[in-house]
Amino acid sequence: MVGPTNRPQFVLFGSSIVQFSYSYQGWGAILADLYARKADIVLRGYAGWNSRCALQVLDEVFPKDAAVQPSLVIVYFGGNDSMEPHPSGLSAHVPLPEYVENMRKIAIHLKSLSEKTQIIFLSAPTVNEAQITEVFGDGLGRSNDSCRKYSEACIQLCQELGVKVIDLWKTLQQRDDWLTACFTDGIHLSSEGSKLVVKEILKVLKEAEWEPNLHWRSLPIEFPEISPYIFVDPKGETAVNVSQLDLQWQTQWH
Repeated sequence: MVGPTNRPQFVLFGSSIVQFSYSYQGWGAILADLYARKADIVLRGYAGWNSRCALQVLDEVFPKDAAVQPSLVIVYFGGNDSMEPHPSGLSAHVPLPEYVENMRKIAIHLKSLSEKTQIIFLSAPTVNEAQITEVFGDGLGRSNDSCRKYSEACIQLCQELGVKVIDLWKTLQQRDDWLTACFTDGIHLSSEGSKLVVKEILKVLKEAEWEPNLHWRSLPIEFPEISPYIFVDPKGETAVNVSQLDLQWQTQWH
């Protein structure tokens, strides 16, 4: 692997909400920017997958004998699981009890990787049903009511297991205009929707009593002693290490 080998690794594991998290100024891209020189953001996103698919590759994506284990895994499955079953049997639907048990197995596996591996689950988000119909037609089988049930089940499981969880079903509805602002197609997140997700992730990371704290402001900068200094005030009297510059687009994420 590319060094330094002590750089923390954050893995984003999930379905299309994860795979597309670098698109449209997505939440994965924002995290990668904030954690530059601090942690590697590793994308393991698989569009169309449900929790049943995730179990099939769990040992390959997260081998227990890996030389380096992730410091953080952010997991999202549930939206596709919540789809209505189709008569053909081709739907990604997974019955709610099976979904809960699948997510339990994922959590237990991740907990077993190492003492340093921390976990955050993202629950199934709300959707814009009218926009889904407009973009995909009537046959997709996604509804807010079903997403809510799967979201609540995920949250309940996480509370039982002591796993940090973010309620995406409620998070996106923090905005009054969430129906028009948060989605690109009724399901996948726009830049505004992603900002809400990042806000909640950083809140969890900041407040978690983890050692070390994994908030981007708390992690050390890589090779700061090699970085040059530049003068940043009009008189040329204040020197700042380039590695410690507060860039304008990052200041909203303190």
